[in-house]
Parts: sequence; C-alpha cells; structure tokens
Amino acid sequence: MPGMHQEETKERSLTREVEAVQIPSGERIELPAMTNVHITQQLGGSYTVMTPYGLARIDGKDADALGSDLAEEQAKRIQDAQSAASAEPSGEDPDEEALWQQLKNVYDPEIPVNIVDLGLVYSLNVEKLENGGNKIKIQMTLTAPGCGMGPAIAEDAKSNILLVPGVDQAEVNLVWEPAWEQTMISEEGRMILGLV
Repeated sequence: MPGMHQEETKERSLTREVEAVQIPSGERIELPAMTNVHITQQLGGSYTVMTPYGLARIDGKDADALGSDLAEEQAKRIQDAQSAASAEPSGEDPDEEALWQQLKNVYDPEIPVNIVDLGLVYSLNVEKLENGGNKIKIQMTLTAPGCGMGPAIAEDAKSNILLVPGVDQAEVNLVWEPAWEQTMISEEGRMILGLV
C-alpha cells in the first residue's frame, strides 16, 4: 500500500479507544478515544503515530479509529486476509515473485523501507503439505536483536504471505545469524534512506 498523499492531513483525533504497540518496546498500550495523534508513516497496512505517550503502531484493522477515509482503504485488505486464512488448500503452487512482492508490503514502523529491501529476509521456502497444500517458511532477522517490534513485524509478514494464491500456511522465524548490518540494504533501500 502506498504511503499517505501529501495533501492529506496527518493529524488525527482517535474516534474510539484503540490498542496500539509502543515503539520500540513492543508493549501493548490502550490509546483513549479523542487522543490526538500525528501519523508519521502509513506503509504496509499499519500506521506509525506520534502520541502524547510516544511513538506507537496502530494495526490496519483499527484504521477506523483514525477516520473513515483510512478505514475504507483497509476494508478490502482485511477481507482478503480473512478469506485467505480460511480457504481450503487450492493445490496450486504459489508464484515466488508474488511471495516476495507481498513481503515488500511489510515495514519496520520506524524505517520507511520494506523488510526485503532492508535485507531482513534471509530465506523463503515453499514446502508441500500432506493434504496437497503449500506452507511458506521464512527466515528473517531484525535491525537490532532487542527490538520489541519483532513479533509484530513477523506477524505482518505472515499475514501478507497468506494473501498469495496457493499459500495455505505460513511460518515466520526470527533468526540472529548472520547478524544484520547496513550492507544488506538493497540499492533502492539505500536511496530511500539517503545512504548513496
């Protein structure tokens, strides 16, 4: 999903109480209704917001708390994810390019570069299941081993992979070897971050 358009307001007042994830600790917090937030990043179906309590991530399923315009953008994405999660095994093989493309929709909430271009995805393998379906196994890392956002980022990767036709199950494992370093960032990622 593309980032926010420049003409859209990034200042919002929450229309209802919403659960968020504190960045970078990964702790769950409740943001009260009417809390003023500033959207700092809208990438990959989630929202990074500055709140009076610090930086937090609001999941796409709670986009309605940020306003009806953002809720409409998320409605189809949520419907697709739910359909994919409950679908019977199709027997077709998933397209590897589509798998990688879905991972490019996953972002660290503090960095405006997707996890593929950051060099966080170490491997992606398709395994045949006994029932004829396909399971995708992903090995990935984080920019820092102590990052509390790891489980949320891994869950985003899993949810996005389940959207690909032919994928019946997905497993994302966080690994720490080899240790991530900036040299793993793609050229496109380096350009976005101003490292070239």
